[in-house]
Amino acid sequence: MLTCIALDDEPLALQVLKKYIEKIYFLECKGLFTDAEEARKFLESGSVDIIFLDIQMPDISGIEFSKSLTHKHTAVIFTTAFSEYAIEGFNVDAVDYMLKPVEYDRFLKGVYKAKEYVDYLNSQELHQGYIFVKSDYQMVKIFLKDIIYIEGLDDYIKIYLPQRSILTLMTLKTITQKLPSREFIRVHRSYIVPVSKIDHISKSKIRVADKEIPIGISYSEGFFTAMEQRMQ
Repeated sequence: MLTCIALDDEPLALQVLKKYIEKIYFLECKGLFTDAEEARKFLESGSVDIIFLDIQMPDISGIEFSKSLTHKHTAVIFTTAFSEYAIEGFNVDAVDYMLKPVEYDRFLKGVYKAKEYVDYLNSQELHQGYIFVKSDYQMVKIFLKDIIYIEGLDDYIKIYLPQRSILTLMTLKTITQKLPSREFIRVHRSYIVPVSKIDHISKSKIRVADKEIPIGISYSEGFFTAMEQRMQ
């Protein structure tokens, strides 16, 4: 099952997309947004596989919104009434670009392109199993299965492992792009945790090993939604 959201300032356009999404057995809609900031908050604490994104919106263009995405494995499909944006859309690595009004057959074609893209990236994730980070003037190999949690410290992050911790000059946003989105989740502006290491969950915090980690207010909804998905 692939998850998706749609962002468009036109409610009627969103309803058309919702109708199309409901017809596709492997696609699950996690949210319909007319406001870019609400969509951004939703994505800060979790990820989806596909975003259907309008380009011309009042506060921010879809192009700029797509550039701000932190999850590198999200497939972006632009939906717009303006063909002149097509080249710019593909320049930001959009999977597809659909002109409104979008017919169902054209929508389905775009979704299958996105599915191929996401399936390929997920298969690459499964075989990697490790990352390299720079620490103390050397590149250190870290196996993903060993990560207990990651803490952000301004421009640095600290990666906690069973026997040690590694400090590296990197932001949480950057490390998020290196990690498999299905295995790691950001629960707070200062913390990323591997889902498999979570021992206990309460309303406002989680426990990972012997560490209690707060769930940030802006990350709460996305975190609990993601956890519910994993329980289904």
